[in-house]
Order: sequence, then C-alpha cells, then structure tokens
Amino acid sequence: MKTRIKQFALIVLLGLPFSSIAQKAETPDYRYDVGANINDMTIAISGNMIVATNDGLVGIKPGSNELLFNFTDYGRVKPEEITYVPASPYLIVDQQGLAGITSKKAVIDHVTGEVIFSTEKNGWKTVWGAEVKMPQNKLVVNGFRKGGEKFESVTPLVAVYDLATGKEDFSFFLLEPGKVTAKYFAVSGQTLLLKDKLIVPTSQGMICKSKSGETLWENKTKNIQWMTASDTEKDIYGFITNDAKSNTKIYKIGEDGSELWADNAKVQGVISNFQILPQGLAVVSDKDTAGKSVLAGRSESKIALLSATSGEDLWDKAPKTKGFVQHFYVMDDGILFGVYSGGINKVSFDGQPLFKKPLKTGENILTMAETENGLIYITSEDANIVNLDTGEQVWKKPLKYKKASAVSSTYDSKNNRYLISADDELLAIDATTNDVATLAKSKFEGKEDPTHVEMRDGGILLTSDQNLSLLEWEGGEQWHAYHKAPGKSLAGKLIAGAMAVASTAAMVSMSYEAGMNKNQLGQYNQRGRDADRAATMFAEISTISFNELSKRFKATAATQNSQFILTNLDSGAGLVKINKDSGNMEKQILLKDKKPEYQVDEWAGILYYKADNNSIFAYDLTK
Repeated sequence: MKTRIKQFALIVLLGLPFSSIAQKAETPDYRYDVGANINDMTIAISGNMIVATNDGLVGIKPGSNELLFNFTDYGRVKPEEITYVPASPYLIVDQQGLAGITSKKAVIDHVTGEVIFSTEKNGWKTVWGAEVKMPQNKLVVNGFRKGGEKFESVTPLVAVYDLATGKEDFSFFLLEPGKVTAKYFAVSGQTLLLKDKLIVPTSQGMICKSKSGETLWENKTKNIQWMTASDTEKDIYGFITNDAKSNTKIYKIGEDGSELWADNAKVQGVISNFQILPQGLAVVSDKDTAGKSVLAGRSESKIALLSATSGEDLWDKAPKTKGFVQHFYVMDDGILFGVYSGGINKVSFDGQPLFKKPLKTGENILTMAETENGLIYITSEDANIVNLDTGEQVWKKPLKYKKASAVSSTYDSKNNRYLISADDELLAIDATTNDVATLAKSKFEGKEDPTHVEMRDGGILLTSDQNLSLLEWEGGEQWHAYHKAPGKSLAGKLIAGAMAVASTAAMVSMSYEAGMNKNQLGQYNQRGRDADRAATMFAEISTISFNELSKRFKATAATQNSQFILTNLDSGAGLVKINKDSGNMEKQILLKDKKPEYQVDEWAGILYYKADNNSIFAYDLTK
C-alpha cells in the first residue's frame, strides 16, 4: 500500500461520517457539489481542497462555486491511492490491478487542476514507476507502452516528461525490442536525474543516458534501489537493502560508470540518513532485531563515517546509541545526535567523543536547536541548555516534569527568557542568569493542558483545543476563554491540528533527492525564516503553479490573530473565531452537528465543511 503523504499540516480535522445536514448549516460563502459520496478531504500545500469521491478526485479552489477539476477517468479514488509529491504542486493517483499486473497512474497539478500525465493519454499499457524529480520539474516513467513496432509493447521502456508542458523529452528501451535473452530486464529502483544525464538502475546493471536519450555508459551493478550523487555529480552512490534486519550495501560509481571501490561497503539495517562530507560519508542506519534471537542484539541505530575513497569505516569504535537516532546534525567540528529513547552526544570526524560524557535526557527529544547560550533540548520529560563544546549543562538544574501529555515552548525576546509549558505549569528560564522559576499555573477547563505557547504584543498566550489564556509578563492572568466541546463523545476523537504556521514551510524545505540530507542544526524560533526559504525555493521554478506556491508562503497567515474552536452555540454546535489578543468572539459559524468533518486552511483563512455526503461548504473566516 502506498504511503499517503499529507502535504498541508495547518488543519483542524475532526469527525466521523454523518447523515445529511446541509439544510442545517449557516449559509456558506461558497458551496460545492462534488457529485458523489465523499471518502476523504485533504488541504494540499497549495491551499486547494482535494476530495476523494466514489466517482473520482475533485479539486476545490475557494473564490467561486465552480469545481477546479473533477477527475473521473479512474472512477472511485481511495485515499491510499493518492500521493502528494513533497515541495511541489503535484499529486499522483495510482491504481493497481490484480497483483499489480496492470496499473493506472495520473499526475495532476492541484494548483491549476490540469492532468499533466496519465497512462491512457500517453499511450502506456502498464506503468511500474512514475517519479517526480525536483528541482528539475521532470517526470520519469517506466513500464510498457501500447502499440508501436513488433515487440515494443512487451519491452521495458523509460521516458522523461517535462512537467511544465506535459510533453515527452526523450525515451528509450532497456534492451533492443525483439532481442532474445534469458535475462530479466526491469527497473530495480529509483532513477537519478542529474544536470546532464539520467541514471537508471536495472536488474541487469545501471544505464546512463544523456538528455537526448543517447547511451553514455552501462555497467553490471545490479538491482540498485536508490542513488544519490556528490555536488559535483562525479561520484554516484547506490544502495541495496533487503529488509530492516539485514545489511545495506553501498556502491560507489564513477562518472564513467566504473565501480570505484574494490568491494561494496556494508552497514547494518536500513539507512535513514546519508550525507557526503569533506571528511567522508556520514551514515545512520537503523537495525531492527524484533523477532530475532537474543544474540542478534538490540534494535538501534548505528552511526558510521565511511571513507569516500575506499568505503572502509574510518572509526575504530562507533558511538553507542542504545536506541534509534531521532536527531542528526553535522557541525563544524563533528556530528551531533539525539536518541529517541533519551540521550544526546557529539563525536568528532575522527571518531573521538567531544562531550565529556554522553548527556542523559528524557524520552522523545521534541526540540534540539541552537541559542546564544548553547544547544537547547526539550523532551517529553525534561529540558536544558547544553554547552556544544563540552556537553555540560548550562542551566543550574535541568527542568524535570512528568511525562507530559503536551509540551510547548517559545523564546520571550522582550524579557530575554525561555518559556516552557508542561504539567500545568509555565516555566521561565532567564537566558542571562539561567535561573528557573514557575511563572504561572495553567488552570484549563475540560481536563485540557496547554498545547501551544505564543508571544503576543500584550502578553503570553497559552492555548489548547477549547481554552485560551493571555498572561501578563509577570504571569498574572489577563483573561481566560473557554468554550466547551459539543459532546463528551467527541473529546477523545479530536485530532490536534492547529499547528504552527511554519510547520508546512519546514516540511517543504526538505531535500529534493532521497538520501541527500542537509543536516544543519537550526536556530530556535526560526519559523519566519523557514517560510521565506520555502517561498524562495518555489520561486526558482518558473511555472504558474510554483509562482502561486511562492506567493502563498510569502503571505502572512490570514488567521494568525485568531483561533477557531468547535463548541455549542445558542442554536446548536458550531465554530467560533476567538481573537488571540482580547479573547473576544469575532465570528460564529453555525453547523448544528456535534461531530462535523471540517478543515481549516489557516494560511488563507478558509473553513471547509462536509455539509452532506456529496456537498462541501466553504466559509471565509477573515470577514
């Protein structure tokens, strides 16, 4: 089953299917009849609503009552058949037949609604793989085409399409059509698109083609699953992993296709992080020994630095992790890492520990970031700032709290202090003296804990699903707003979704090529910079859709000064808009349903509401 990538994190998603209630809801600004039963609603990174129905896939762009697109070529589209391509305006619909023998794929631009590629319109009989390549804005397809000359329809073919135009750049067969061979030829993994060439891994070796389809070289390195290349593109690394319990083999290939290592390198488990450094190849691999004998050892991550010249391990003794690596950062003097089960350590590029001893922390490291005072870490159980040179703790004693259900933090620049909310307390740590004090006790109603702390011009705002509280700088409460959930049965079914606006920006700024991680430790509270970086990245690709994405991330979130809460209104259940600075109710939308299914696009300020089985209402929350 394909992994379904949710591309827009700035949502509030609630609910279960329910009976038709369209006549009960407040009159919307826009209404859409999608023509069939709704199976799923997702806000894409573009802000457009994508709806999977029993008839196909529908796109909604607020601003009119017309549908952006209605893709019905494949009939019913299940949520798991949709893949949202990261850092792009594209989604892929993938429907496979019995045992994957037949497949239908379509690439849709969810900004314009255009179907850029489909197996049927482009003459494909079966498509095994369809990869969107960024930032080149290309689509690489492999499978069998229909018709053509004799034997062509049963000969594996690779084609490259320009996603800006939908036109084919070039294509080639993996072997000569009609050639008799006992060998099985098929694409074995992800292709690698470089500046002037395409490298295709196959069951019989690697094939390198120019942008015009000319063969530049071939080799016998078989069954490569994924690849990455150095910045110069002269060194290519290929990877093969059978499963999480076995080794991953790494091969180094030169720009002429030759194998540059006498033998492949091996690391335990599946590679979760790989970075090419001047000092060598930094590798994190995750070994899963679940179900194996005690002699197999614990399930944990392994960290290694391999020689780029030979593939040999440069470290005599690898740093111990005793768990899975959750954070991994390359510093000027070495590698810093944090482990999910607890613990932070730093090792030099020659394998020597840089901390006096590994730092013990609580489980689940939520935050690791640089500050003027050192490395701040926040876990589900404790927090502190650490000297990045020695590993010594900066705060006089680490903050310790129970395994809190919610932990949030921010930096108060007005008063030069860190604020951490956990266990019904708001803790303040002076950034100069490192003194720790309880600033305020959280008294939220409805058995809720604060899930977010935010700096406002007039004080400190604590929020949860149903509560808001604005504190004075000294901790006194200015006001507290509580709006009870419509029913007890709903309380346990809410999915937290009012995430920080920049979470999407951080997500889309991910590396383009699998494995080419840029593991740089970020600055604490750099959300605005992440949004700017995302906008700049989108602007570098000159198409209408990418320009629209760039504009979206350059804009200020339309609802940054408001929070939306589902509660009971005088005439029934509905959504209320609460001003974050005053606590006043600015808007009400009557839904009259205790279990509504809706999503809020906080960037554009639009509420999408499933009014009945095949209707969606949209409300402008900025009015």
